[in-house]
Parts: sequence; C-alpha cells; structure tokens
Amino acid sequence: MTTGPVDTREYPLSTNLDIPAWGPLDDQTVATIRGLAMDAVQKVGNGHPGTAMSLAPAAHLLFSRFLRHDPTDPSWLGRDRFVLSCGHSSLTLYIQLYLTGYGLELSDLESFRTWGSRTPGHPEHGHTVGVETTTGPLGQGISTAVGMAMATRYERGLLDPDAPWGTSPFDHHVWVIASDGDLEEGISSEASSLAGTQRLANLTVIWDDNHISIEGDTAVAFTEDVAERYESYGWRVHEVGLTPTGDVDVEALAEALTAARLESERPTFIAMRSVIAWPAPNAQNTGKAHGAALGAPEVAATKERLGLDPTRDFAVDDDVLAHTRSVAERNRPLRDSWDAVYASWRARQPKRAELLDRLLAGELPGDIDTALPSFETGASIATRSASGTTINALAAVLPEMWGGSADLAGSNNTTIDAGMSFLPAGTPASDASPYGRVIHFGIREHAMGAILNGIALSGLSRPFGGTFLVFSDYMRGAVRLSALMNVPVTYVWTHDSIGLGEDGPTHQPIEHLWSLRALPGLAIVRPADARETAASWLAILRQHGPAGLILSRQGLPVLAETQDIDADRIAKGAYILVDSDSPQPAAIIIATGSEVSLAIDAHNTLKQSGIDVRVVSAPCLEWFDAQPEAYRLGVLPTDCRARVSVEAGATIGWYKYVGDSGEVIGLDHFGASADAATLFTEFNITAQAVVDAVRRTLDR
Repeated sequence: MTTGPVDTREYPLSTNLDIPAWGPLDDQTVATIRGLAMDAVQKVGNGHPGTAMSLAPAAHLLFSRFLRHDPTDPSWLGRDRFVLSCGHSSLTLYIQLYLTGYGLELSDLESFRTWGSRTPGHPEHGHTVGVETTTGPLGQGISTAVGMAMATRYERGLLDPDAPWGTSPFDHHVWVIASDGDLEEGISSEASSLAGTQRLANLTVIWDDNHISIEGDTAVAFTEDVAERYESYGWRVHEVGLTPTGDVDVEALAEALTAARLESERPTFIAMRSVIAWPAPNAQNTGKAHGAALGAPEVAATKERLGLDPTRDFAVDDDVLAHTRSVAERNRPLRDSWDAVYASWRARQPKRAELLDRLLAGELPGDIDTALPSFETGASIATRSASGTTINALAAVLPEMWGGSADLAGSNNTTIDAGMSFLPAGTPASDASPYGRVIHFGIREHAMGAILNGIALSGLSRPFGGTFLVFSDYMRGAVRLSALMNVPVTYVWTHDSIGLGEDGPTHQPIEHLWSLRALPGLAIVRPADARETAASWLAILRQHGPAGLILSRQGLPVLAETQDIDADRIAKGAYILVDSDSPQPAAIIIATGSEVSLAIDAHNTLKQSGIDVRVVSAPCLEWFDAQPEAYRLGVLPTDCRARVSVEAGATIGWYKYVGDSGEVIGLDHFGASADAATLFTEFNITAQAVVDAVRRTLDR
C-alpha cells in the first residue's frame, strides 16, 4: 500500500504521512482481530461480532498509521480523538486498545460483557482507559465528535490563535467510525449539518456501509444516497469499495484517510463499503451476524478461512503483538516533534500557558465571586434575564466559558455580548469568527446536547446551551449521557412552567422537572430570584458534573431575604430562607423557583395569625440529598411533620420531602393558554393555597 510522496513541511504536527506499506504481518493482524471478535462474543454468549469483524482492517489501519496517539500516555494533550459511534461494536475499540498497549490485556477481552469487566457491552468513558466518549445510543457518538472538533477550534483560539493551520500543538483531528444505524438516527443529521456549516476540517467520519441491521437489509428503511446527503451538508466525500474478494479496500481507504488529514476547508465523509462478518462462510452479510454469537461451527470455519488455528481461542501470536505494540515507538518522532513545539509555545506565550495550566487543573480564578452581578431588592427580574446578565459577568473573567442556544438566544438570554459568532470566516453573520464565543446551534436541540458533551469532553472549556424547558424532551438522550459520563455541561432551560403564559400547553412544562430529576448524576437547579440565579451559576461552575438551570420567563421579585445569598449556600441544595421565631417551627414550607415568593407571602400571612413557620428554598434537591444527614435534619427536622411543598409542576417526587402528613401544591395536568397571573390563580398555585395547605396539615 502506498500513497505517493506527500510534502509534510506545511503540516509538521499533523501525522506521519509517509504511510508504511501494508504487509503480510498486517494481514495476520487483521485476521487475529477477527478471531478475537468472534471468540469474545462466543465465550460470553452475546454481543455483536459481525461489525467488529468487518471493521478490522479499517480499525487497524487507523490506529497503526493515522491516529496521532501515544498509548503510554492516553491523556496526552496533543492526541487525536477516536470515537466509535457504533458502540455496539465495542470490540472494535477494545481490541485496538489491547493490541496497541493502552493497558487492556487478553484477559479483559476474555471477560467481555461480564460483571466487573473493563470491557463492558458498550464503551464507557471513565471506565476504560482510551475511551474518549460513551457510545451505544446510535447517533450520539458522531454528534459528540462534532462537539470535539468544535472545541479543538475554540481552544486553539484561546491558546494559539495566530499559528498557521497544522502547526499549533492544539491542532488535532477527530476520527469517527459510524454505522448505518448512526446515520439513520436524526441526531446525526442535525449534527452533521452543523458540522458542514462550521467547516470542521479536523473531523473525519468513516461510514461502515455494510447494508445490514438487526432486521436485515437496511434497504427496508434506509434508501437515500448518503454520500450525496453529506455532499449537500458541505462535506468532502470519498467512496471506498470492496476488493475482489469482498473485503475492505485498505489501499483506497488509506488514500481517503490521507486526503482527510490534509483537508483544510471542510469535514470529510468516507463511505466505506464492507461486508458484515466477513469472511464467515454462512453468517456474512446476514442480520444474525449483527447481534448474536456465530456459533462454534461457524467460528471454526471462519478461522480456517482466515488461516487461524480453529482449535485455539483468543490466540495472539507474539509477532502480531510486537507489531501492534510498536505503534508508540513508531509515533515517537511525532511525539518528540509535538513536545518541542509545545515547549516553544509555552516559552513564547507565558500568559496563555498560565491559562492552560488553570484549565487543565479544572480551577476557577480565586476572586471569581467578585465578578457576580448585583440586583436591587424589589426589582422584578425574570431569572432567564438574570442568567443572561450573570453569563456576561462571568464570561468577562472566564475565557473558557462559551455557548449558545437552539435558535432561542433572545429568549434564553444566552448571548455573550461582543463574543462574536462561532463561525468560519465568510459566513453571512457580520460578527463571524472561527474563535467566537456564541454558538448558533440552529433548531437542533438533540445535536446541541451531544455537541456540548463533546466540547466538555475535550476538557479545556465550560460550555452551555439553551432552549425552553419543554424541549428538553428533544435532547434527553444526550442529557442522559452527560449524566452517565459526569461531564460539566450546563443546560440553560428557560420558560420553566405555566408562567410562560399564552403559548399554552404545548410549551408549558409540567412533568419535566421530576423527569429530569430522575436522571442520576444530573443536578436540576431552579433558583428563586435573580440573586439565587447568579449564585447558582457559580455553584454550577464549581461542580464537575452536568446541571440544568431552570429559569422563568416571567419577572420575579428580587427578595430581601436573598440579600446575603452566596454560591456556598446554593451548593447545599436547600437552605433556611426565612426561619421561625421559635426554635421549633410549627410547619415548614419548601419551595423552588417562582414559587419561593409565594411561600414567603404565605409565611407572612400565617405569622399574622400566630402560626410560626419556616420557609426553605430548595433550588437543587440533588445537592441537598448529597449533604450530611446532620445538615439535612437541621433544615427539615423529623419532628416537624407539618410540611407543604409548592412548585408549579408535577407533584410526584415531593412526597419524599413532605412525608405522609404533608401536602404538595403543584399540578398534574397540562396547562392552558392565558397570562401567567390567570393561570396561577386558576390552577390554585397561590400564596393563599399555601396558607390553606399549612392549616390543613396542622389540623391533622
């Protein structure tokens, strides 16, 4: 295999473009990979062998010759990223991590998909070294990779904006292998369209076009010209066919990958034809090979075709392992070159190097509290507006903070003033900049969520993205992965209740708060007023996991009671906002968001009649539940059983906090089209309703 001479002087850090010839040892390696894929699935009795078999040549080619990586240093700052979007073919990645020396051993492949294994059914970020993102839900991987590619450009703008393309230590490539199923999922269309608009030349997708899914031939549901679709998105498209024997054409694929590495104008899409489970005599090109063990007779017959010993399982010859493990040494000149360029950059750019060190440490500036805006008591300010003010205040001292909205920036208040639009030069936006801080996601909520995950996984910036809370349904798959991976994404979800008013029940979230609270690892933060909003932003930034910031459309009073609020109190999740005069309150009112002011009004009314109650603001129940028991009992003492919660949404989860003697005020039905004041009155979410509920609980 040759690609012809390539002048690498313009691209000293891109890759070793003098591709070594493909030889008999590479053929033996590919056969070994196919044998391991069959054996691992056969041993456990379940899994997806077919795709791992057909992808063996592509995976070996990529990891041995194109991926810029150092298996001895998996978190190397200068590494390329590899995303296996078809996560069901996890063996494709695990076998490469084993063969190239990332720490997986043959025993890990033997324990595939079993309890405690480092090789779970689908790749999990943070669980297996070398896995850049969790994949499995189809379409998520390719969409997350778009975020990684966007992050690369933004981080370059922060750290080394003036270096010619291909010469910065912060230039790296994102490589993706995606399946038919990935490209059928709508999220991949959303993300790929945006990638074309963004002209992400550092992104390459290899489409494993094997024509097979669980239900058989993909033609039963997938008939468009995918290559033309990607051309219409603005991608550079290459098509790679089969060899006369029916295997992947490695030479043609190498030429396409070389062109992708040299591409400087647009993302690259490689339509690579393959035959699932090749060369299994009976299982190849069948739906059964997608998701089931081939069976012992078929495995043995396939090994014979591959020139492997059918009596040996998990067999890896020493010369194969030596060949694949030598990739670190073969890449050593590339790593040394990068180290030298990086050292030179640090010497020339001490201020930017200082910023990089802070970002790598995951730290915020020590005086960040002073950056928070202040708000006047008594003013009426929607928390979405207060959030916008806070975003701009924090962005002034946090260059790593950037984000945007799914075409709702004016409603979500997610624009960083004078931040420029994150767009390549020559696009219609008058403020376009390849290093801008304002992302225009378009009306693509699901892709926005996955892209934010990719940005966060890149590790050097803090992304946020906004839409209406009701449309969090459209992005739930990506949000779930945010929580599963514990990545620091901030979701700005505005128009948080029936308080949005006249748009009516299609836009008024009801079940969404508790639906999102049900996701393990996701913090749902619903602040009471502008001050709590500002403090919530800082509390979120100090966390290292995902959070949803739930914000009002309607104006809310800036409460006198929040005068001294700070991020530390918000980070407790719930706190005593107004306490009773006596050590033991007669009752406790728990509220979030816009209903906190109702709770205070109810407190004042009850106090006038001699009933001494405590008001607890609970902006984040997840954070509250994580507090020590002593703190939680101090806020909600067990001997005070007269409790009332009030939140303009579903009631289902509040009984945990009010107990069997308390009452929950909310609504378990859809809203209506009317102004906010009318809706709160008609649906009985009022201060008087809280007063009445407290009286009833005391009577009991």
